[in-house]
Amino acid sequence: MKLFHLLLNILWLVLCGFWMAIGYLIAALICFVLIITIPFGIASLRIAGFVLWPFGRTTVERPDAGAPSFVGNVIWVVFAGWWLALGHLLTSIPLFLSIIGIPFGWANLKLIPISLMPLGREIVPTDQAFGGR
Repeated sequence: MKLFHLLLNILWLVLCGFWMAIGYLIAALICFVLIITIPFGIASLRIAGFVLWPFGRTTVERPDAGAPSFVGNVIWVVFAGWWLALGHLLTSIPLFLSIIGIPFGWANLKLIPISLMPLGREIVPTDQAFGGR
């Protein structure tokens, strides 16, 4: 299974992962420049790593996330999240149009929720997705 994830991740990286990660890196740089938004920049960098290599990993809610994460996610959606979610949606369309790209189109759509609400989530291997809750 690990070999299968490796193959999918390499294909993903070539087809769209690299370009989507650049979008998250740009969002992180903007957040770091504005200083008060540094926590958003850290979250954006974390997601950039996930976007580069998504197969074999998933996200789960952190049990210690509370109201500050919710407020931060609302601010994130307004300023950066919807742009990144739109990027995932737009890059999934050409992937769905090709036969080999259909699984990658679904993976792109799977990344939309974390692009909209990254705070209060953590990235875990898929074999820990249900055990980590």
